[in-house]
Amino acid sequence: MSTSSVSKGCFVFKPSPKKRKKQNPSQESYFIHDCEGPESGQRRFKLCQDLWNQIKTETEVLQDELHRKILDSLLDFSRKCSSIRRHGDWASQMRASEIPTAALMLGVNVPDHDLTFNSLSDLLRQSVTPYVVSLQAKECGALKHLMKRVLEGLMDTVVAVDDEDEADQVQKSVHCSLTTLCDWYISRTKKSSNVSPGKKRPSSVVDEPEQLPPIVVVFKDLEAFNPKVLQDFIQICSRYIHRLPLMFIFGIATSPSTIQHMLPHSVSSLLCIQLFQSLSCTEHLATVIDKFILTHHFPFKLTEKVLSVLVSIFFFHDFSVRNFIKGLQLALLEHFYAQPLSVLCCGKEAALRNAAQLGHGDLERIRQLPSFKRYVEGQEAEEQVNLMTDDSYLKEVCHKLMKNLHKYHKNYYPVLRCLHTLTSTLPRHLLGKQIRELHEMCLRTNVWEQENYQSAVKLLKMRAKDELVVLLQKCAEILRSVRSKKMKNALNQLEELLCRFQQLDAATDVAPSEDECLVSPVKNLPKKTDLFQLQKTLLKMNESRRSKKLSSFEILRNETVDFVDGLVRSHLWPPESQPLHEVCYYSSVATVKHHLNATPRTSIQVALSNPDHYLENDSLKTKDGTLSSAAPDICIAYKLHLECGRLINLYDWLEAYATVVSAAEGADPNEDAFGRVDEVKHARFIRAVSELEFLGFVKSTKQKTDHVARLTWGGC
Repeated sequence: MSTSSVSKGCFVFKPSPKKRKKQNPSQESYFIHDCEGPESGQRRFKLCQDLWNQIKTETEVLQDELHRKILDSLLDFSRKCSSIRRHGDWASQMRASEIPTAALMLGVNVPDHDLTFNSLSDLLRQSVTPYVVSLQAKECGALKHLMKRVLEGLMDTVVAVDDEDEADQVQKSVHCSLTTLCDWYISRTKKSSNVSPGKKRPSSVVDEPEQLPPIVVVFKDLEAFNPKVLQDFIQICSRYIHRLPLMFIFGIATSPSTIQHMLPHSVSSLLCIQLFQSLSCTEHLATVIDKFILTHHFPFKLTEKVLSVLVSIFFFHDFSVRNFIKGLQLALLEHFYAQPLSVLCCGKEAALRNAAQLGHGDLERIRQLPSFKRYVEGQEAEEQVNLMTDDSYLKEVCHKLMKNLHKYHKNYYPVLRCLHTLTSTLPRHLLGKQIRELHEMCLRTNVWEQENYQSAVKLLKMRAKDELVVLLQKCAEILRSVRSKKMKNALNQLEELLCRFQQLDAATDVAPSEDECLVSPVKNLPKKTDLFQLQKTLLKMNESRRSKKLSSFEILRNETVDFVDGLVRSHLWPPESQPLHEVCYYSSVATVKHHLNATPRTSIQVALSNPDHYLENDSLKTKDGTLSSAAPDICIAYKLHLECGRLINLYDWLEAYATVVSAAEGADPNEDAFGRVDEVKHARFIRAVSELEFLGFVKSTKQKTDHVARLTWGGC
């Protein structure tokens, strides 16, 4: 395309519709074309999307349910604050001169705070007041910025700060002060309070301050605010409290003492503070695990190692339930993307339909599964041949195995909950205090073979009648909600045991004379006896205890514990024992760690050692693995520092650096000026060392003035 013109100009050429840019591929097309086993990619994408949306929807509902109590308390507090002014006594007037402040203790799980504050702001706008503004410390470095954020959030307009350039100010901007906010608030409340002439309210209640909606200012991260800025803002607001019904909400992550540390008494006395404690993040995590992992209604499962990684990241990194759910969603996406047989990871009816539609390639993948190979090895020779050669027969077997897998999950979780109910209150928590700990044990190995389980069974056989009956009633409630033949049979047996407990009399079957016989040898001992006689008497007592007849309660208690032990041995097998468990269980620990457990130091070391890969510059690549002399300065300095010990001599380091850089410049090694340090090389070296110090590889030391200390070892 060409253009001729007498004068220079700018010409616009509209692209023709035939040469439109190609649209980016959709998520579905990307998933289908790049995943393993694309023939079933569309169905797998649909299943993955449905489970993803289910996690998202149920998480939001769960979040609202868990925080409903604390949010309702905050709403009641905000309503009570607006009603204080109606009382005319002296105490109420003193309270009305203070700014109502809710100190909300949220815990250290900072990534989850946004969800809580969003829910709180929405509820406040719906039921209390439309005037709510949320502040973050990074946006309020100075008092003028804080005031500007408050006014812009409430008035929904541009606010002018005094020191801004006039050219940058918009013509319709307002002045940044609380006086402006007062005038705006009065005008807004007057507009909203206007009613028709036929529906006028009594004059005595038109201007009552308690009828006015409060102005709520939310400080999301109180610890991060500048104390001086916060103090000035509170003091200014206290002067307008009789004109503006202000209310503060402090989001605190650490401790209530934060308020005392940040605000002196002269400022904190201007606030009427009330503490609110939110749900702990560990309880929130337990609820999420119970909702998505410890249930047969959610078909996607995690192996013990993957679950352990996600829980470890939660407890040792950020305590964020939101990030835990993201990790669960990542595992879900990776499972459906990398496992072609995940088309069977769905509800029972859908799984049976998909199993009937499996192609030859999918059936060959089933034959390669380790669990299916173990299943085939346990069959007879003729059965093995049919399973490995006949596709139609294999589909029928897969149909049966998928049914058995769903039955396994349906019976596994109720028995797991019953075992946790019985053992969670035992001394030393032998099988874990949380049910997820017991679940991890059962996923790892046969739980009944562990020493802790055997000790827990012994302790259960020492339970008192009242305690045991209460626990068994809880177990009956768990089994009553399960629709399974085996669980119904277990429930009937358990209810029969409970009836037998109720029929027991308080008296024991052991005769009093037998009890007296147990202690009579000690009573008959003379006051002075030798060691041999005492030992002989104690042996007799021990033998009599062993031969003592058990009471009816002890017999029934042992029978009950044996019944529970039988349920455990029948239903709490590890998932590896079930054929085709790979279609539902995600086991790639390395992938989860790679995406969620970031290792920035390793990535930085690899980048500094192999700059050609990260810069996509083939000229920096070397055959023998050494670093090219044309590499960036920081890479050269890093490679040289790896050859040093704990303390690095800066002058020797500079000399070595200058030698490498001179070689990169093409200087003759035989010349006297080769390797000489000039001002440019010196400045480049100082910058490279400063960057390494910023990255944490070296630091200055007081042991020697011309040395730096090396901080990392085992570099690439």
